[in-house]
Amino acid sequence: MANDLYGISAKRIDGSEAKLGDYKGEVLLIVNVASKCGLTPQYADLEKVYETYHGKGFEVLGFPANEFAGQEPGSNGEIAQFCETKFGVKFPMFEKIVVKGEGQHPLYGLLTKAQPKAAGDGAAFRTRLEGYGIKTGSEDEILWNFEKFVVNRNGEIIARFAPSTTPDDPALVKAIETELAKG
Repeated sequence: MANDLYGISAKRIDGSEAKLGDYKGEVLLIVNVASKCGLTPQYADLEKVYETYHGKGFEVLGFPANEFAGQEPGSNGEIAQFCETKFGVKFPMFEKIVVKGEGQHPLYGLLTKAQPKAAGDGAAFRTRLEGYGIKTGSEDEILWNFEKFVVNRNGEIIARFAPSTTPDDPALVKAIETELAKG
């Protein structure tokens, strides 16, 4: 499955071509992001985690998506400017993609197949969304913005965390540190 991950292409937010294979040998935190979500302040914590571990072989990869209540309506240029000016984001950002449903990007098809269930309070978060009348879909689908996947240095998708799991959550930090320690 690692080779599958590394063969996936995606465009950086500036429009340049990239492959997930560009990050081979790194521990990755892949996150679907949005700029008009109640969870948007997680950008700050994602940047802190990135700055803490980047020099040790770690990357955060941000993938804007607009499937959840239209909370990422901006163009790629607007998203890039927002991330830089509001949160000082320096981690790699990619063009807006579809993470759930029709037109799903192959990356998210692979991620959700490899880790069909998120750790954390996904059930409680799902209940809250449904309380607002939001249809959430099946458990294996991306629930909302800021769902997180940890990928080890071999390209294996080893963990998935619910949107409400913050980037500095002890369980997420432990998953990152454990993988980084493996060298």
